[in-house]
Amino acid sequence: MSDRKITILFLCTGNSCRSQMAEGWARSLRGDVVEAFSAGFETHGLNPLAVKVMAEAGVDISKHRSKNINELKDVPFDVVVTVCGHANEHCPRFPGKTKIIHAGFEDPPKLAAEAKTEEEALSHYRRVRDEIKRFVQDFPAIRPEERTTLIPISG
Repeated sequence: MSDRKITILFLCTGNSCRSQMAEGWARSLRGDVVEAFSAGFETHGLNPLAVKVMAEAGVDISKHRSKNINELKDVPFDVVVTVCGHANEHCPRFPGKTKIIHAGFEDPPKLAAEAKTEEEALSHYRRVRDEIKRFVQDFPAIRPEERTTLIPISG
């Protein structure tokens, strides 16, 4: 069996919130077996409320930066997870046997747009953060030596 980590890209539109949370969770929860990345079709900067709610959960993403998918074009991904509808619809082709999985999550900034208080806004971010955590915990990954077999990587 290979000791190589599974490379996963979490892809969204702006790489500011959902994909950043997913990368943070993957590194925190599964860093022993996963090398996680995140990127977007655009770079919208790191969302400060995403940073805040992840810190509440004990995961520091404050040093992350918003990346364009073209910055990672030379990384051989085993799995690409699209975390929004736009990324799913516009997901580029990847070389080799990269598996593409869609796991759509609601957009916290859009959900929080009508919030009357920061606490109300944060509640939307927390809910999506927790949904992403559950997804990462239960995430099916590809065994590196058998790139066609899906196996659970949860501990």
